[in-house]
Order: sequence, then structure tokens, then C-alpha cells
Amino acid sequence: MPKVESFEGFVIYMYFEDHNPPHVHVIGPDFKAAMAIETRKIIAGRLPGKIEEQASAYVEKHATSLLERWTAYH
Repeated sequence: MPKVESFEGFVIYMYFEDHNPPHVHVIGPDFKAAMAIETRKIIAGRLPGKIEEQASAYVEKHATSLLERWTAYH
């Protein structure tokens, strides 16, 4: 489970050979969710509002490189 990025209060991971659609896992001390890379929608779990905004902004800014990494891992 490679770490993609660390933030204050949460970490973004991408798992090897994970299911589609392409997504990242956002994990904190008391929450976890999967966020689709292309739409930035939560596809599993829940995130606090501020965390979802931060994670979504990161995924939007880095979508191309995240999709390239997804392809390499799968």
C-alpha cells in the first residue's frame, strides 16, 4: 500500500491491484474513505468536510499523475 501524500491529520494511499474505478484511499485517525480520481466523489466511507475538501483539491491537482500511478499498479 504505497503512500501517495501525507497531510496534517490524514494520509492518501493507493493500493496495488485494487478494484475499479481508479481511486485513492484517504485515511485518518477516525475516518477512512475511497475517492474516485476522475470525479473526486467519495465511493466508500466518509470524510469530515474539511478533509474531503483538502483531499479533493489534491486529487484534482494531481489527477494525471495519480491515474498514471494507478495504471502502473494495475
